[in-house]
Amino acid sequence: MKVYIANFGRENYEWPRCLERSTVATMNAEPVHGFWLARDRESYIRYCIEHVKTASGITPTRPVASRWFNLMTVLSESAGDVWIHREKEQLWWTVSKIEPATMTLEDDPKPLRGARRVYVCHKPCDPWSNHNKRGNRLDWNSLHARAKEFLFTEGTLQQLAPDNAEYALALIAGDDLGRWHNQPIWQAKSAAARARPVTVFNARQRTAARMAMTAFATVAGANGQQVLRTVKNKEMRFSRDELEKYILDLIEAQEGLCAVTQLTLQLDGEYDDAELLGSLDRIDSDGHYEPGNLQIVCRFINRWKGAGDDSQFRRLIELVQR
Repeated sequence: MKVYIANFGRENYEWPRCLERSTVATMNAEPVHGFWLARDRESYIRYCIEHVKTASGITPTRPVASRWFNLMTVLSESAGDVWIHREKEQLWWTVSKIEPATMTLEDDPKPLRGARRVYVCHKPCDPWSNHNKRGNRLDWNSLHARAKEFLFTEGTLQQLAPDNAEYALALIAGDDLGRWHNQPIWQAKSAAARARPVTVFNARQRTAARMAMTAFATVAGANGQQVLRTVKNKEMRFSRDELEKYILDLIEAQEGLCAVTQLTLQLDGEYDDAELLGSLDRIDSDGHYEPGNLQIVCRFINRWKGAGDDSQFRRLIELVQR
């Protein structure tokens, strides 16, 4: 059993139908759906990079387009998995069924550039509930501060890591959560939340500013000079403001996830694990800081990858994840 956090359509427009029909849903733009049906990942990715823009108006990177390809597969093949969705101040949950998903071609009420119609996939599930199995309502404001971090996603869907998934299942069952709440890291997060309000947008701005500053410093010290070795020449093809905006758009396009591991990126001023902070990485390490060659990864991933080949590094990470 897997546990997913999900939204349903841009600005969550498909949620009312999911609630009414007892389904979970996602969608593919009409021009790329045929590639998905044929399981032709490369053509899907190529089309998205050439013809589609993200909600922020930027060209999707290869990791972003690859994630889009995976979303329909994950949802349509789900069976016996727990799905969790936050709607305003309520937390809802359901379990996907083995019955096949349905696909319908519809006008997109919130179209992105490059597509006006979408194939909407609805996967049958149990009736949605906003109560735990003991009959208590799942109010968002009553959740622990740390739980709020992983029981909500601004993106389409995200699979919870094992310990977080176990917590979510205990929450739904109405079990005692003291095992988690009594841990020092949870207590520290609760104390921090009481001490100050958390504003995600400001945290993202601080994160983007820090990554931009680091990138400019890296370029300043990498102009092909001879030290003990030749440092690769790196050119900065953004202004400082342009780079900060591009980083913010990338974080949004990646749905707040590391481009390589799909782990949730932590933000400056709100993190409890510095290795999960966002780090700006050049996809082609021989390339420059320019549109299409940047991705946001966890700090430890950027360090591990170093100047290595992106596709080869991803292959090795996938082996480890398996």
